[in-house]
Amino acid sequence: MATEAAESPLILTLRDLEVQANKRLPKVTAEYFADGAGDEQRTLKESIDAFARYRLRPRVGRKVSSIDAKTLIWGGTSNFPFGIAPSAMHQLAHPSGEVATSRASSSRRIPMILSQSANTSIEDVTTASPSHTQRLYAQQTTLVQDWSANLALFRRAERAGCKAIVLSVDCSVPGRRLGEMRNGFVKPAHLVFPNIDYGDAPNLHTARLEKRRAVTFDRDVTWEMYKKVVESTHLEVYLKGILTPEDALLAVETGVKGVVVSAHGGRQLDGVVPPLDALPEIVEAVGGRIKVHVDGGIRRGADIFKALALGADFVWIGRPALWGLVYGGEQGVELAIDILAEELLNVMALCGALTLQDITRGHLGRYTADGLFEPLREQ
Repeated sequence: MATEAAESPLILTLRDLEVQANKRLPKVTAEYFADGAGDEQRTLKESIDAFARYRLRPRVGRKVSSIDAKTLIWGGTSNFPFGIAPSAMHQLAHPSGEVATSRASSSRRIPMILSQSANTSIEDVTTASPSHTQRLYAQQTTLVQDWSANLALFRRAERAGCKAIVLSVDCSVPGRRLGEMRNGFVKPAHLVFPNIDYGDAPNLHTARLEKRRAVTFDRDVTWEMYKKVVESTHLEVYLKGILTPEDALLAVETGVKGVVVSAHGGRQLDGVVPPLDALPEIVEAVGGRIKVHVDGGIRRGADIFKALALGADFVWIGRPALWGLVYGGEQGVELAIDILAEELLNVMALCGALTLQDITRGHLGRYTADGLFEPLREQ
């Protein structure tokens, strides 16, 4: 009889996890999770490739027997400077869905942002983790036409113990995801969206007109409305989908706690600047007045290190958590987190960074157009 160890694949990297996840998923579902917008999906690819343009500059002669990667977020402490980004329909990946993801993030003591299009309610997600653990949750949403529906979701998030509201500001209209169109992807009938109020109807198309306004994204959102959100809740508010310093400066004026530099996983507008490339000028523009988080293309612990060196306060992962969920439910998500955490701690030690505060631009360099290596200057 083959041993369990012999039967289990050796998973050492997120790429290993991605391969195993895709073996377990139906083709249409795997492509739904993997695809980006547009025919070239350039932003999706370049968001990953952007990290390779930077090289590490390690410092030696440091005592690295004890490395501390903890950081503060939403008034609590995260064991590592990364968390689970919002993504829809976790029950496509595993029957336990967002409950498994929640338990994994809680067990590893990192935060999770719950998607508006989750298959599990805010209340069930925030109570899925053991009561003795620190609960760091945020609710993601895109503003809908009915303001009372927006307020209702904010109140639910507050009552459920969420620490923040994360507004997606880059998806007032859907991206052109050609893979979904070609595959004829539709939501499985058994999946529900308990954080979206359809009234007594099963979906948007059969909902009464007044309920459609409560679930239809508002295409006319303005900066004044983001300010209104800040004034409507005691939770911290973040704007997710910022890619320019101009918009980052406008975000400062609204009173939000921070922004997430994000291209929506490459799923909205193809051809936009990769988040990592947009990060430095946004960090410089806001000058520490608000928090700057980033997501997109994180596949290694070294990627997290590079994002922090370029000024990010925190990093979010999306697809890697889904690969873990597909592979092994709660334990699979824990595996994805552990891989990134172990890689990050290893890079920190080898670069001579004992804490996150020790990570600076001086740890990075890049090649110029004429092929010369140039260290980054400290700001």
